[in-house]
Amino acid sequence: MSQRLAIHPDNPQPRLISQAVAVLDRGGLIAYPTDSGYALGWRLNALPAQERAVRLRKLDSRHNFTLICRHLSEVGAYARMHDAAFRTVRSLTPGPYTFLLPAAADVPRHLKQAKKRSVGVRIPDHRVALALVEALGEPLSSSSLILPDADMAGWEVDDLYDHVGSAVDLFVDSGFCGNEPTTVIDLLDDTPRLVRQGKGEVPFA
Repeated sequence: MSQRLAIHPDNPQPRLISQAVAVLDRGGLIAYPTDSGYALGWRLNALPAQERAVRLRKLDSRHNFTLICRHLSEVGAYARMHDAAFRTVRSLTPGPYTFLLPAAADVPRHLKQAKKRSVGVRIPDHRVALALVEALGEPLSSSSLILPDADMAGWEVDDLYDHVGSAVDLFVDSGFCGNEPTTVIDLLDDTPRLVRQGKGEVPFA
């Protein structure tokens, strides 16, 4: 089983955040908390870690990976936003939303959705997730920790660790943070489109 690192959800200990970032710097795959449950995370160019996440979740080429960003200007550096998309992202962040946007040129090819060349972006409202990205110095590549063929309703953190502890290099434990995924909003065109209703309420639906 992987190391289980307990980090305070409201006051993340810098020393422990640095330990988690060291695992990412080595190309590792981590499980970490967000405002809509736990997620898998890896560095932008850590393709082997991404492939492990794909196998764990049984994802296909249509899947949009997500970049966890610190602030709106960082979103703008990795995704292209027209005016309406910018207003939508600004009004709903930080929070439990993932936005699908055209990927900027600097986004590694393996993170872009194969057909649409899009990428998911999000700014979570969770201090540990934001501390990780701040210490990393760049967005964190991520995917919701949703296991195929598993009914995860009612799972506690111990249950999640029991199921994924052997598949990741580090499990960042900040206690229970929900198990409802983000709301996914497609902003590739002029009109926002709801892709998945999750934790976040949708103002235009």
